[in-house]
Amino acid sequence: MDLSTTKRRALLKVIVLGDSGVGKTSLMNQYVYKKFSQQYKATIGADFVTKELQVDDKLVTLQIWDTAGQERFQSLGAAFYRGADCCVLVYDVNVLKSFETLSNWHEEFLKQANPVLPDEFPFVLLGNKIDIDGGNSRVVSEKKAVDWCASKGNIPYFETSAKEDYNVDEAFLCIANAALAAEHEHDIYFQGISETVSEVEQRGGCAC
Repeated sequence: MDLSTTKRRALLKVIVLGDSGVGKTSLMNQYVYKKFSQQYKATIGADFVTKELQVDDKLVTLQIWDTAGQERFQSLGAAFYRGADCCVLVYDVNVLKSFETLSNWHEEFLKQANPVLPDEFPFVLLGNKIDIDGGNSRVVSEKKAVDWCASKGNIPYFETSAKEDYNVDEAFLCIANAALAAEHEHDIYFQGISETVSEVEQRGGCAC
């Protein structure tokens, strides 16, 4: 098997989190199927869609996981989060509560996914539904969102409209890049660990 080709392919697991009704499923459907439905249907449990895209010389398959935002579904358990390469947080710019719970989602993800390098794990924030009422009904300013991102280690931020297909592709391209970069960091980190382990083995096992 040609290793160079396997290195040029990547499967990335992306988790989308946020309160119920902020447009998580609509964003995913717009990105993957170029479709928007006016009907709102709560997502029960968890579901994922896949999308292939080219990033530089790599063929990347994004496996995008969607979860119901209601608190009672927060017991999805660690298996849902495990192995994630990027976490996308979504809020509705017209609903203050959906912005205020972002820190809870951020914390919940880190607790459940338990990434090796939590401070470096990639998050991306999407402020959705900017099309509503021509932007007159928004209650969360762009500055407020940018400040929140800065407080969490400069998370990339995009304002989106799943309905108008505004900034959706751009946001997911950033998500793919963030996940790829993190995967690369991860490889380097584990390479470092395995090199240390093999050194101990070469010295005849026990280093005492």
